[in-house]
Amino acid sequence: MNSISVRALLVRGMLAGLVAGALALVVAYFLGESQVDAAIALEAAHHHDHGGGEELVSRTMQATGGLATGILVFGVAVGGIAALVFCYALGRIGDFGPRATAAFVAGAALLTVYVVPFLKYPANPPAVGDPGTIGQRTALFFLMVALSVLLAVAAVIIGKRLAPRLGNWNASIAAFAGFVLLIGLAYAFLPSFNEVGKDFPATLLWQFRLSTLAIQATLWGCFGLVFGYLTERLLEPEADSSRAGTGAASRTAGAVT
Repeated sequence: MNSISVRALLVRGMLAGLVAGALALVVAYFLGESQVDAAIALEAAHHHDHGGGEELVSRTMQATGGLATGILVFGVAVGGIAALVFCYALGRIGDFGPRATAAFVAGAALLTVYVVPFLKYPANPPAVGDPGTIGQRTALFFLMVALSVLLAVAAVIIGKRLAPRLGNWNASIAAFAGFVLLIGLAYAFLPSFNEVGKDFPATLLWQFRLSTLAIQATLWGCFGLVFGYLTERLLEPEADSSRAGTGAASRTAGAVT
């Protein structure tokens, strides 16, 4: 793949990330922000000292401009990174076209970057978690992300190398089983945190966590669809034009009959 194609795919990846971020923003605003507000209200109810100073950024700004900036910038950034991964993966993970490869990259990103770390270190709303451990929890979360991504890459490489001897299906199962085994060992040996207070509503906690999962699923699902469409139009224009020609011919034939 030449530099012009890579540049074009990078631009399309960032554009798809922007579109996906906009859709994820809608989900975050309508699903996630109500859970955050409820958690903040609980936190305020448990603190009697309200003279701690004025907020640097208002809650309204956090829930609108701050939320939009964060999600859209994140969408553009991960869209560009995913586009570069797509450039490497196309033609190397199997006989898949651009749309299937884009869907594979998006699904793998959702699994490795969010779902696997989430199962070990799930997101917590305000009022949950010890402020003294936030640095350690953040470092361990990113360590889990790095392990998940590296082990996924290793699983793909090993699966490709085992394919000539075991066949594609058996090699894929063996590579995936190895990935699950090593992730399970990481879950077992890395420290866990149980800092949810006894008086914090379990329903609110899981609603918040499920809303964060829904945001990520929306982001990566939309990215896979939009980026797959854009890459197919770029890399397979002949097929796209032939489909358009077939459709025009069918409409003409229908008009004649």
